[in-house]
Formats: sequence, structure tokens, C-alpha cells
Amino acid sequence: MKQKIQIIYEDNAIIAINKPAGVLSIADRYDKNAPVVTDFLPQITGQYFIVHRLDKDTSGSMIIAKNQETHRMLSRLFETGAVTKIYHALVWGRPSWDKIDCDLPLRPDGDADHRTIIDGSGKESLTHFSVLKRWNRISLIEAKPATGRTHQVRVHASAVGYALLCDPLYGDGKPVFLSDLKRNYKGDTWEERPLISRTALHAAFISFTYPNSGDTISIEAEYPKDFGAVIKQLDKL
Repeated sequence: MKQKIQIIYEDNAIIAINKPAGVLSIADRYDKNAPVVTDFLPQITGQYFIVHRLDKDTSGSMIIAKNQETHRMLSRLFETGAVTKIYHALVWGRPSWDKIDCDLPLRPDGDADHRTIIDGSGKESLTHFSVLKRWNRISLIEAKPATGRTHQVRVHASAVGYALLCDPLYGDGKPVFLSDLKRNYKGDTWEERPLISRTALHAAFISFTYPNSGDTISIEAEYPKDFGAVIKQLDKL
């Protein structure tokens, strides 16, 4: 059965989706059997052009061009930082700061897990973080990357001391259960299912302006079930 992908916005040049976690932005030679976003989009004459990527486990706003001209235009906007991108992430801990910037340079490590590492010889990178909500052991933070390095939000969040929930590369990678959050949990831990088991990162918002028309397009993606379930349980506790 094919997985459905929510279309948030569409015009004659682009289609914007709320990408589910577990779906690749483009085909991957390392994971040939994994689903790809274009597999689930409506059939059109010609082809879709991927403008930017989200990690397989990252959910949220993703813009896809319907023609080469739009693809070139949007690619330039992303490359020059003319696109506003906002991510929401669930992290372990309670930051003492309300806002913090991380400008540590990043480069691909080239290891088998395709990590990105902090290195003085890496590319200039900048992420603006702010705390949206704090609970007992977990916080919801907003990340606004000013640059577009691979895994940037994940690496920088870990670098400032707050790794994302379930992140296998820059955190502990462990799934989060209700019993982890609730002190007097009375259910059967052997039968318990995780609230979330993938990197807790969601591309909440993207905005850009078409250079020719001056029209501004703003795309907002609602939380998927697993991300929302953690927040719901934390609010109850």
C-alpha cells in the first residue's frame, strides 16, 4: 500500500509537501529500497526537480520544482540564503539560555555513517536557536539555519549541549517511551511501543519570494503523529 504524502501548496511552478519521516528526498545508492518522495506525487507531464533535501528521518516542509527554470531560480535562492527555513526539534535537557547562536564550521567526515563533523577547515556555518518550551527532561527548540550544511541543525544542537531525541549519529539514538517520561508508569514495558523512534527533527516552515513577480510563498507543515505525540504526553505530565 502506497504511503500518502500531504500536499500543502501547489501552483504551476512548484509543489510543496509535508514529507513524512522515513522517505528519502532523492534516491540513495546506499538504501536502494527506501521510498522516495517523487514516488508518491501526482503524475505530471515531464518530471519533478528536487530543489533541496531533508534527511530521511526528518519530516516537514519540502519544496519541489515542476520545471528546470523554477529549479534553477529556487536553487539560487537557497544557495544565497534568500530562503527562510525554520526547524523544530525535541532535545534532551532544559537549556539555560532562551536564545543562542552556533557558528562552528562543518565538513563531511566521510565515514561509513556519513557524519558531519566540526572542523576548523570546514565551511562557515551558522544556526540560530531559541527555546519554544521546556518540560522536565525535554525541551522544544526552534532552529533557523543561516547556511545549509548537511546535518547542520543536528550537529550544532549537539554542540551547544542539547542533542536531538533518538538521533543515532549525534545523540544516543534510543527510542523514547512513555515510561521514560512518566515516573509512575504502570503499563507493561515489554509490550510498550515507542512514542518516537526517529531523529526528532521537523521542518516546520519555509518562505521565499519569487524574484520575477515579488510574490511571497510561505509553507507551514503540521507536526506528524510521532512528534506531536511526544509533545502531547509532555504537556499532560
